[in-house]
Amino acid sequence: MDGYTTLYGMLETALKQAGEESGMLLGQELSIALADSLSTSKNSYFGVLDDGCFVLGVDSGEAYCGQFYLVFSLRDAIVMSSILLGIPPARIQEKKRLSIIESDDIDAFSEIANMVNGALNTVFQGTLANKVRLKLLPPKKYVPEIDELSPEEPLPDGDYLMFRSKLDMPGQEMNHLDVLIPVALGSLYDPQPVAAEAEAENISEEVPAGGDDAQGAEGTISESTPAAADGVDSVVVLEDDEEQRRQMVELVSFTGFQIAEGTLNADIKELFAGRNVKLVIIGSQDADDRELAVCIKVNAIRQDSPPPIIMSAECWTRTAVLKALKYGARDIIIKPFNGDDVTSKVRRYCKIASV
Repeated sequence: MDGYTTLYGMLETALKQAGEESGMLLGQELSIALADSLSTSKNSYFGVLDDGCFVLGVDSGEAYCGQFYLVFSLRDAIVMSSILLGIPPARIQEKKRLSIIESDDIDAFSEIANMVNGALNTVFQGTLANKVRLKLLPPKKYVPEIDELSPEEPLPDGDYLMFRSKLDMPGQEMNHLDVLIPVALGSLYDPQPVAAEAEAENISEEVPAGGDDAQGAEGTISESTPAAADGVDSVVVLEDDEEQRRQMVELVSFTGFQIAEGTLNADIKELFAGRNVKLVIIGSQDADDRELAVCIKVNAIRQDSPPPIIMSAECWTRTAVLKALKYGARDIIIKPFNGDDVTSKVRRYCKIASV
């Protein structure tokens, strides 16, 4: 998700407006503040979900066709709908604690969701020259360990741009509202340049501030480098954690390519020698400057035709994602690994057809 600044700005404005209008409906101050964005997948997102949620599809029509999704915490939905229904505070807290949701609550919550959709429509139509119309679909409840995921429920499998907003209401402990937009639809709303190729000519000069690893990457550029097409087809896996490196090696073994592995301090030039590297996967904890320096080293080794790079980390923020793409990563993976997500990305970048 390299950039998406227009889309981020649209959502930031729309959600702020939605909070103000929903607060007026509730007779209580409510703010919805966009705080972060990152790349995820359906399985990764729901795999770490601890509490129940409501998923509301938003059908996008006219020139921008597709669907995206609003995900509210079930407890937040209970609080807002109960306030709208005039339920006493003590009973609201009991319903919230026990996750009690009734038909009246769902109807009331749908009114609030309509306010959010209305604000999205106003901003999207204004920004996209009246070429989009958003229609809110009925909410679906999902409770982890009770409801099962399927390829289409509670939303379709695939990769998403996730925009997370903090909900804030005086006197209430609130969670967040997530907007999940399929990557293809997000790229319609806000077309992006090709991240890695657009940076290829300048990548060797863009070194993260501080750190011996970054300077080491810069020093590698002047050395002679092996030709991209020489040697055996290979995938390179770099990860300090031995167990996670082993798991990733197993996940990419289906390619049939030779797999070269090492730590983040490995000699990149030596790993590439005699190999036609089709893909590099870099594993890390927080995607900090040390890991970004490895991206630069990889691009410096094959300046004329750098292999695609996928970075994996446990903690991704919008800033970290943008920096990873800036320094040469083509895509990201969120730890713990989701096998289907890894396989899909590896197939795409190694140009391996699905069976």
